[in-house]
Amino acid sequence: MTEKIEGLTKELEAAFAAIPPGERLLLLPHCLRPSASCPGRPSKEGFVCPPDCKLSCAIGALRREAERLGYKGVCVAPGGALALRFVKELAPKAILAIACHKELLEGKEAVEELPEPHPIILPLPLLRDGCVDTEVDLKEALRLVRLGTQA
Repeated sequence: MTEKIEGLTKELEAAFAAIPPGERLLLLPHCLRPSASCPGRPSKEGFVCPPDCKLSCAIGALRREAERLGYKGVCVAPGGALALRFVKELAPKAILAIACHKELLEGKEAVEELPEPHPIILPLPLLRDGCVDTEVDLKEALRLVRLGTQA
């Protein structure tokens, strides 16, 4: 496994922005949810937020924005295997992947082993990891979700 995930570059952002939202996936780690108060439930499609959720959290904000923009899918995964299955099933042209460094590395390598063409992967590492109650730069994450849109 490589030691470092490629960082965000203007070229990578431009390539991602050129892909319409309907051909993009947003992959989020379930550890981003507030563990003590989250009413969401695990399912075979990933962690599912209740439609009437009133909780203000990064997952809800990112999911709502991606859905509003028409993303092909949003998956809140407990690990790489579910996320990879989601990628295989939906075959996106681009993926915004938010996760810890280790999961980003493993996920990128797993996607690169899939048959071509490979989707563009835009990685955003968590600010704080640790598998529970992690944190993401929400402002930056929303900026990346919106790349190439009129939002």
